[in-house]
Amino acid sequence: MNSSKKEFISEAEELLGEAEEHLLELQESAETGANPDTVNALFRSIHTLKGISGLFGLEGLKDLSHAIEEILDSLRLGNIEVSDDVIRFLFKNIDILRELLKKAEQGNDFDVTPYLEDIKVFGRKTSSRQKQESLSGVIDEAIISVLSNYEEQRLRANIKKKRAIFTINAVFSLEDFDKALAELTEKIKKQGELISILPTSENMPPDSLGFKLLFASDKDPDSLKTAIGIAPEQITGSKPKKTTARKLQPSLKSISTTVRVDIEKLDGILNTIGELTLTKGAIKRIEGELAGIYGHSELVFDMHRAYQSLERRLSELQQQVLEIRMVPIGQIFSRLAQIVKRYSQEIGKPVNLTVFGEETELDKFIAEEIVDPLMHIVRNAIDHGIESPEERKRRGKPERGTIRVKAFQRGNNVIVEIEDDGRGIDTEVIREKALEKGIITAGTEIDDTELIGFIFRAGFSTKEKVTEVSGRGVGMDVVKNRISSIGGFVDVRTEKDIYTRFSLSIPITLAIIKSLLIRVGINTFALPLSSISETLIVDRDALQSIEGKKVYNLRGELLPVMPVSDFFEIGSQTRESGHHESRYIVVSGYEERRVGLLVDELIGGQEIVIKSLGGYFEGLKGVAGVTEIGRHNVILVIDVETLTEEILLRHKGLVHV
Repeated sequence: MNSSKKEFISEAEELLGEAEEHLLELQESAETGANPDTVNALFRSIHTLKGISGLFGLEGLKDLSHAIEEILDSLRLGNIEVSDDVIRFLFKNIDILRELLKKAEQGNDFDVTPYLEDIKVFGRKTSSRQKQESLSGVIDEAIISVLSNYEEQRLRANIKKKRAIFTINAVFSLEDFDKALAELTEKIKKQGELISILPTSENMPPDSLGFKLLFASDKDPDSLKTAIGIAPEQITGSKPKKTTARKLQPSLKSISTTVRVDIEKLDGILNTIGELTLTKGAIKRIEGELAGIYGHSELVFDMHRAYQSLERRLSELQQQVLEIRMVPIGQIFSRLAQIVKRYSQEIGKPVNLTVFGEETELDKFIAEEIVDPLMHIVRNAIDHGIESPEERKRRGKPERGTIRVKAFQRGNNVIVEIEDDGRGIDTEVIREKALEKGIITAGTEIDDTELIGFIFRAGFSTKEKVTEVSGRGVGMDVVKNRISSIGGFVDVRTEKDIYTRFSLSIPITLAIIKSLLIRVGINTFALPLSSISETLIVDRDALQSIEGKKVYNLRGELLPVMPVSDFFEIGSQTRESGHHESRYIVVSGYEERRVGLLVDELIGGQEIVIKSLGGYFEGLKGVAGVTEIGRHNVILVIDVETLTEEILLRHKGLVHV
């Protein structure tokens, strides 16, 4: 994608984000009356999107934006009332625009004719402009006759709100009338709503231009005269109360000191840092070899000092770039707030969302990867978890449900918890569904943890009818796979009729990660440190065998253990032959999902840059990618989540995991 296209995608995303925020404002102010500034801002967002879409030849996006723009124009003119139906319809179409934008990013466009027809039907159906009362006798006919539809609508709206209507006659010199008029309108806008600027030629001195400015305000004529500098004429409305003029000094200077940077440019810098990290490792190795040849000579000391300086500066540079990539998770939480407001209203379940830890930071890439899983979990909580108000009342719960989202840092991971106070997960219903689908057979002994794990299977749902709320986009299997693909874990805790809590354990960054190098036979692997809770050295006798499966007594609890060589089936080609008295267990996972990976040697920690295996090896089980160490040796990075699943599967029924 070229840079201008990227700029377009970025700007279009911002515009859609702004449009959603304006819609939420409209939704919140629907009962007290829509703010015209919000409607106008929403209109401008979509209007701008239409314009830039046309510039890039994206006809579908442009046509749909244009159709939505017409609906918004009707909203501005009062032809359509701001209602829940209208808000929902606009939200739905913004979702469609966002989907079109994704297609555009992939270089595709698609037919929007059905959506256009839908908008047309909706516009006809909701057009509800009623017969307006005549303004004759209230406002001078000469003024009314020159107002546009929008200006007349704003005039009516202000009269309805019982605001006083004023006019000001202003005369300016031809030389600088534009500047003087701009200053005057700015002053008026601070005192109320400027409805119209009408040119006038009555009693004009030579070389002058005259204007009649029509505006509405809650302030009295005396304070308006003081604030504006010209005495206004009140033409309708009761005498407003005296108010104190606001003293605001406008400034065109930007208050922001930030710049927008394409994340791919930061990726490029990090890749360079990654390459320098490998170079640093090579220098360290050369220093050791020189020390072996020349001893502690001046040359070796110089090399050591150069290495230390490089290491320090590289570490500083890496940290600074990583900090630039960090974003507060609060950005995602604000999107969740939109989801909760929209969908709870759609299905008639009032829900409060409380969030904690918005300041917790994580890598921009990771943040974007978890947006969809988080949204699906929240939608799922609203649809499946939270009961209807009537049902909650019967159970002695508050009619309004609660979803709590909490983020906090734990070591190199960020934990995100999503908890609802709904009906919980009924494991008996899952068991029946699993029997029906043939996943288990009658009489199979299976605990609740394993039963709950079935909700992450593709196509597994206990709900007979898939709804628009939770059934769109991704399923729980995709949630798990997405979190797993970035080296994270998903854990579920639930209690029937009390709560359900999803805990996502996510690495803070994937750019340059700390890893543990291990040896299995003659092979070296890297394990991301973020997925390791501890390491143990154990005698062979300490390992027990139950029905042929290895377990280890870890502080009173049986830890399922599997040699890494068993997973990759490399035992017969390695040095692993039982000569060693001691071996090492790498404990991964957390809480009840902990397992042990049996390895021959812990080589040590090292920072690595994970590279993709490429499309040919895509989907290779148990491998997260490759990395380079030492003398340009390429080794595999283990996908610990997959191995954890495999160990739990192989030890199924033996121990409580």
